[in-house]
Amino acid sequence: MNILVAGGTGYIGSHICVELIEAGHDVVVIDDFSNSRPEVLDSIEKITGTRVKFYEFNILDEEKTENVFKENQLDAVIHCAAFKAVGESVAKPIEYYENNLMTTLIMAKMMKKYQVNSIVFSSSATVYGDPKVVPLTEDCPLGETTNPYGTSKAMMERVLTDVQFANPNMSVTLLRYFNPIGAHESGLIGENPKGIPNNLMPYIMKVATGELPCLGIFGDDYDTPDGTGVRDYIHVVDLAKGHVLAIEKYQEPGVHICNLGTGRGYSVLEIVHAFEKVNHVKVNYEIKERRPGDIATCYADPTRAKEQLGWVAEKTLEDMVRDSWNFLQKKKCFYYGARQASTDLQRRMFGQEIEQKYKIKIQDFQYDTFFNRIRSGDGSKLV
Repeated sequence: MNILVAGGTGYIGSHICVELIEAGHDVVVIDDFSNSRPEVLDSIEKITGTRVKFYEFNILDEEKTENVFKENQLDAVIHCAAFKAVGESVAKPIEYYENNLMTTLIMAKMMKKYQVNSIVFSSSATVYGDPKVVPLTEDCPLGETTNPYGTSKAMMERVLTDVQFANPNMSVTLLRYFNPIGAHESGLIGENPKGIPNNLMPYIMKVATGELPCLGIFGDDYDTPDGTGVRDYIHVVDLAKGHVLAIEKYQEPGVHICNLGTGRGYSVLEIVHAFEKVNHVKVNYEIKERRPGDIATCYADPTRAKEQLGWVAEKTLEDMVRDSWNFLQKKKCFYYGARQASTDLQRRMFGQEIEQKYKIKIQDFQYDTFFNRIRSGDGSKLV
C-alpha cells in the first residue's frame, strides 16, 4: 500500500515509517519539524535503505495538504500529527485545540474528496479520563478528560467516528495507546524533543547526562504502591508494529477501536530505578506537587489487540530503558568527536566521516558554523 504518515518525522511517526517500509509498504510523509528534525529522514533511510517521499509543511495549510493527495495515489493514512504534552496543553489549550482538531478535519476532508477510505488514528488512553477500574478495555466508557490534550484526542475520535458514519465505505481505526518510550535498536531514531522535555524518558536522560540538574516527580501521594503515578509504558517499536498490523488487518468498513499497551503498569520511580540499574547511571530526582491533569493509575487490557491483530508487546522494561540510553549515547559520540577535531584537516576528515556514517551533508561554507556550534554546546540546532 501507499500510506501517508502525517507527523512522520516525529518520535512515534518515524518508527512507524521504518516498520511500514520493512513490511513492504510505500510511505509518504508530511511534517513541519515543529517537534522533530530533518535528519530523521536520513536516519530512516539509513535503517531501511529507502528514502521516503517528504513534504514539509503544517497540515493546517489546506492547499498544500490537498496537493499531496493530488500528487500521490494514496491507499491509507496514519494520522499522528498532533501536539501531545499533557502539562503543556493545560497552559496552551487554544494552540492544542486549533492544531489537533483542525489537522484532523482537513485530513478527513481530503480523504473524502480523494476517496482514500482507510485511516489509522494515533489516539491516546487519556480519552478514558480518570478510570474507575483498571486495566482498561475498549468497552470502558470515555471519561471526563482531565486536560486539553486528552480532550482534543477524544474530540478527534468523535470527528472521525462521525465522518465514518456519513461515509460508510470508510475504515476508521482508533488506536488508544499508552506511554511509549524506548528507541530503535540501531540508536539512529528515538525521542529527541526540542527544548525542555515534557515527557518522562527524555527528561530522565537529560538528567543522567547532566544537561538538566534534577528530575521533578509530580506527586508521591497517589494511591499506588510507591505513591507515584503508574502508567503502561510500551516500547515505541512495539507500538509502531501495532500501527502496521492495524492498517493491514482493519480493512473492513466501520470504526475499529483497539488498545495498544503491555497490560502492566510501572510507576515513575520504577522507571527511574530501572534506568539507573540497566544503564549504570545516577538520576537525581525530587518530589514536587502534583501536576494539573495527571491521574494516579492507567494501564491497558491488550486482549483485543492480540485476538484481532495478532499483536503482543514483546519488549521488556529493560529493553525500553536500554534502547533509550543507546540512542542518546550514539548522539553523544557524534558530539564528542566533533569537539576533539581541532585543526582544519581534522575537522574536514571528521566532517567527511560524519557525512558518510550519518548521511548529513555539510557544505564547505558551513564547516565553521557546524563545529563552533558543537563546541559551544549548541549542537541541538544541528542534529
